[in-house]
Amino acid sequence: QVQVVESGGGLVQAGDSLTLSCTASGSTFSTGAMAWYRQGPGKQRELVARISVTGVTSVQNSLRGRFTISRDNAKNTIYLQMNNLKPEDTAIYYCNTPSRQLVWGQGTQVTVSS
Repeated sequence: QVQVVESGGGLVQAGDSLTLSCTASGSTFSTGAMAWYRQGPGKQRELVARISVTGVTSVQNSLRGRFTISRDNAKNTIYLQMNNLKPEDTAIYYCNTPSRQLVWGQGTQVTVSS
């Protein structure tokens, strides 16, 4: 069973940057698309960005220009580079496939103070 572990979150100030990592076990990672999601306080979990196995990316419209998704198949890892963070980016960030096939990990908390 594929498991994912997210890391890299923290408490930052508005305008700062963070890079999140998601490492997955198993063969599914290197052969499938992956995605980042987030769930803010009192909000539903939402898709942030996705990346195909060949590196084609898609980022939520409202986050384009600030968030970048990438992957390293050799390391079974995807990344989320987040720049110019805003308080509204405060959330728990998770990774999964675009169809949410995997068991959810614990996520990594990102808190942005104003």
